[in-house]
Amino acid sequence: MNYLFLDNGFEEIEAITTIDLLRRANIAVTTVSVTGNPMVLGAHNIAVEADGVIEKIDFSDAEMLILPGGSTKLGDCSALCELLVEHNKADKLIAAICAAPSVLGKLGILKGKQATCYPGFQKALGESYVGGLVVESKNVITAKGPGLSADFAFCLIERLAGSDAADEVYDKALY
Repeated sequence: MNYLFLDNGFEEIEAITTIDLLRRANIAVTTVSVTGNPMVLGAHNIAVEADGVIEKIDFSDAEMLILPGGSTKLGDCSALCELLVEHNKADKLIAAICAAPSVLGKLGILKGKQATCYPGFQKALGESYVGGLVVESKNVITAKGPGLSADFAFCLIERLAGSDAADEVYDKALY
């Protein structure tokens, strides 16, 4: 299972595009609220009801953890931070876009890896920051921002289901 985490202020295009394209590729993705409430309000006042709340989900089957940007408040959720650190120690896949890679940087997850992020958040990535639009480095995938949401999602599809699956969704979406 793959999990995408939501906090109030999330960037809707990054979350919804990723969810939509992964599901079009028949990749299971569960949305998780870190607010304690399944209803989460995006940065542009679009309300989304998450599939569950972090406190009530067993993540033992997690293949990939996905962080949309728009807010760095995901880094304030201790349960998520612990999950990210443990997931990284197990060399499992982690993906983050926009401001969210800064959460990974602050947790030390990017040490020895390359990453990108939204302009202005580079400091939190330290020596890992290399710029770029979508960057794959070991078990971590990062992307620069909202305009790259589809590119980010296609990269995740390729990593999870292979290039044929990504190409099929790419063609059907007329991307």
